[in-house]
Amino acid sequence: MNESTLQNKMPNTPDGQQERLQELKRLFPDLFDGEGRLKLDDLKQLAGEPSQHKERYDFTWSGKRNAKQAAYSPTTAALTYDEARSVNPDKAGGNLIIEGENLESLKCLLAAYRGAVKCIYIDPPYNTGKDFVYSDNYNEQRKAYWEQTGGVEAGIKVDTNPDSDGRYHSNWLNMIYPRLLLARQLLKDDGVIFVSIDDNEVHNLRKAMDEVFGEENFVAQLLWKRRASSAMADNNVSTDHEYVVCYHKGELNDFAGYEKDFNNYSNPDNDSRGEWVLGDLTVGMTASMRPNQAYDLIDPATSNVFPFNPNRVWAYIPKSMDKLIVEGRVYFPEDSSKRPMLKRYRNELKSTYNPFSSLMMDKVGLNTEATRAIQQILGGNIFDYSKPVSLLKTLLSQACTKPNDTILDFFSGSGVTAQAVLELNKQDNGNRKFILVQLPEQIKADSEAYKAGFKKISDITIERVKRVINGYGNNPQALDAGFKVYQLTKSHFPRVDFKPDPEASEAENLQRLEAYISEKEAQLIGLFEPHEIRDEVLLKNGFRLNYQMQEQPQFTANSVSLANDGEKSALICLDNTLSNKTVDQLLANPQAFICLERALNTDAKWNLRQHLKHLFIAF
Repeated sequence: MNESTLQNKMPNTPDGQQERLQELKRLFPDLFDGEGRLKLDDLKQLAGEPSQHKERYDFTWSGKRNAKQAAYSPTTAALTYDEARSVNPDKAGGNLIIEGENLESLKCLLAAYRGAVKCIYIDPPYNTGKDFVYSDNYNEQRKAYWEQTGGVEAGIKVDTNPDSDGRYHSNWLNMIYPRLLLARQLLKDDGVIFVSIDDNEVHNLRKAMDEVFGEENFVAQLLWKRRASSAMADNNVSTDHEYVVCYHKGELNDFAGYEKDFNNYSNPDNDSRGEWVLGDLTVGMTASMRPNQAYDLIDPATSNVFPFNPNRVWAYIPKSMDKLIVEGRVYFPEDSSKRPMLKRYRNELKSTYNPFSSLMMDKVGLNTEATRAIQQILGGNIFDYSKPVSLLKTLLSQACTKPNDTILDFFSGSGVTAQAVLELNKQDNGNRKFILVQLPEQIKADSEAYKAGFKKISDITIERVKRVINGYGNNPQALDAGFKVYQLTKSHFPRVDFKPDPEASEAENLQRLEAYISEKEAQLIGLFEPHEIRDEVLLKNGFRLNYQMQEQPQFTANSVSLANDGEKSALICLDNTLSNKTVDQLLANPQAFICLERALNTDAKWNLRQHLKHLFIAF
């Protein structure tokens, strides 16, 4: 037994310092911050000593500056097409599932999808002390996320965040903050974001989102009843709800709302204003509160008197009531013991009503619905804590009203967001698109999912969406849809692996770099599939991954294709040498052109840059 092990096993005397701190915290919790550290300035103030701290409203935490830097630092990563795991790729239409760490994946999407996403839904770790928190220690000089195996091949390193950690809340905020910053950039101006969360971090999430999206762009903190009453309780209360926090980017007009039921409207008196229904003509105020609305109402046709109720007066002052009577909008009953009513006309009302902040149980199910869905689709208890499809369909149907809206979920879990999108499209013949991002987090070997053949969470994501499309169990009908799978990988360009020799001179390192680039570029086409290079180049130059390629037969000296994603287009050539004839054709009919830099001689490069200017991209 070594010395450190012996020390760990030896009983310790009480830690007097910690005891005193805990007692101070018990008596004066306001002297401690949210992570249990003593606020020295506040303690000095308590002791009557002057404090140098300037008071101001501020929301900060340990690591915030680095978290923001993590969001805005560039990435050299690439998204590589995985054809084998894609489903009906010819019918994908923009549907994507990305297997990889989501911070770097979002950066890869940024050039092409900035301002293109209508709705984002995420269900991030809730920070219960057992959840995974991503370790954002990516660094060019270290192994990237997809190389951090944690001792298991092809895995991703993630850590738990115990509540005993002194940076408990800071760790969580450092994870969510940079991802929210990127999410905002991806949203359209009228886009909206929904974030599922529970009581552990809802307060910090709201503050972080106030800062990222603007406090004025807060929409609602929706309440979702996730389970039936339970005897299990924390802090003497059985928590049966979670939240969905909603913000918009700044130009959201309205949610779709729910259609009103007008079946009880009719027009028995042939009123020229059309169908109507009777509504209350009183308001819940007493006569002492609204004395000018406490008066007797007289039917002008029968002279019947309807006295006011001192506990519930009329809804209008006499002048306004008289106007309603003249217009025939007040219905007087023949029986004076009954109350006059207000005629409410169908054509004067909105056809919809707004969604409520407490999500209605007749539209949104409990988490038992999600459990049943997993069992039906995947054949067992393959995934814990999935959200019900009805929750996602409710949220998306309110925000995504246009047929071609794009929905993003970068904590996609079991893929429920994709299922909600596909089912909504089936209901209304829409063409909404989904983009899912899921970490290839390893599944524990003793779990039912692992025994069923799933090795990573992303395997479950892909398989669920695949079965929803192809049909499953009691829902065998296949959908006319598909998706493409991409993996987050290193760049396909070998030059990014070069490292200068710190002991060599600048001139020597420059010479080494030129030789390295020359050697690697010579191998470029042989080492990688052309479509892998093409995907990376087009994505980083703003082309979405639903681009189509069309061969251009007028170019006979080189293989040239037209890439078009519906928003932008460019000619692209991946040949090792670009002929003078092709250059002449490009100069005669200028348009965006992308090619290998090594394929150009000096004259060709100069001519293309001079004539095509910003339309010319060589890599």
